[in-house]
Amino acid sequence: MTANTLIPRRSRAAKRAATVEVARPRTLISPAQLGRSRGRTVYWIVFALVVLLFTLVFLGPLYWMVTGGLKTTQEVVQSPPTAFPTSVHPENYEQAWKVMDLAKLLFNTLYYAFGALAFQLIFDVAAAYSLSKLRPVFGKAILGLMLMTLMIPATVLVVPQYLTVLDVPIVERNLLNSPWAIWLPSVTNAFNIFLLKRFFDSIPRELLDAAAIDGASATRTLRSVVLPISRPILGVVSIFAVVGVWKDFLWPMLTLPDPSKQTLNVGIYSLASGVPENVLIAALTIASVPTLLIFLLFQRNIMSGLTAGGVKG
Repeated sequence: MTANTLIPRRSRAAKRAATVEVARPRTLISPAQLGRSRGRTVYWIVFALVVLLFTLVFLGPLYWMVTGGLKTTQEVVQSPPTAFPTSVHPENYEQAWKVMDLAKLLFNTLYYAFGALAFQLIFDVAAAYSLSKLRPVFGKAILGLMLMTLMIPATVLVVPQYLTVLDVPIVERNLLNSPWAIWLPSVTNAFNIFLLKRFFDSIPRELLDAAAIDGASATRTLRSVVLPISRPILGVVSIFAVVGVWKDFLWPMLTLPDPSKQTLNVGIYSLASGVPENVLIAALTIASVPTLLIFLLFQRNIMSGLTAGGVKG
């Protein structure tokens, strides 16, 4: 074997070594420094301080809200505020539930939220499936126009949406104080359509071809093949739909002026005047509990659904 034949082999080995070196993840602290006792100590100290800081920033307002509902009115408004209640008053939550009629407001919010969920699952899934698998004419242009709407601030669209709901074109109906004023605008969710389309793109084409060979129509393929394997992304879209209606304030306040039909957030705001601060904080805590439970119970589904379809194979 001559020296000329060894040169290409050595160059290929050097290229592979360089590729491995480039692919190695980079960190703020090198493995050599982390292997020393001083480096490990500094690393864990900085890590603990960062975690503690972010914990205080994110959980501090929640702690203040929960404990504020357990304090007296004088203790809530005093300055500087107390870190712990001097005396616990759980009856504030019971008073908030009765005085502000949270049961009725909670029922209204659940009604609007799950109605919006049903419409989003029907129309957004159909739109994403058609753009992903049926590939209509100008499908990419339509998707691009949908994604462009994500760049527009939501407050800019409030006035045209309100005018549309006030007098719906063609049918000429006023949808104020109607659940349709909440349901119809929530259907036009470009972000959910994009998430669903990205997941549908990752489904192998062979599955759809096999269903077509068996005589299944596009609707039957969607119902029997696509939807059963799309549970992760459907769970994410469902959570986003419910939480989106639950936390919305401006749009329900404009379209639902009737007190008997208001959502939880708008109802608490409308009844805030004349209610003690500690009772109001207790009502806000009750309104926050459902969404927090949804996140704690389905956080794995949220993360897995957001990353699903990102990599084919």
